[in-house]
Amino acid sequence: MSNKQKVLYEVEDVVTLLSISRTKAYKIIKQLNTELESKGFITIRGKVPIRYFKERFLI
Repeated sequence: MSNKQKVLYEVEDVVTLLSISRTKAYKIIKQLNTELESKGFITIRGKVPIRYFKERFLI
């Protein structure tokens, strides 16, 4: 992954960024992925696009 930039946050990233428990992080990822699915996007369980995460959390 030398020249590739990370595009998905995993649960540990969300835990660190928001200072929350793993359980809460999984719930947030699930909620964000549900929102994306309702808009017609394909999602990956346990991961969330960084761009969408930052948009929803105003980062």
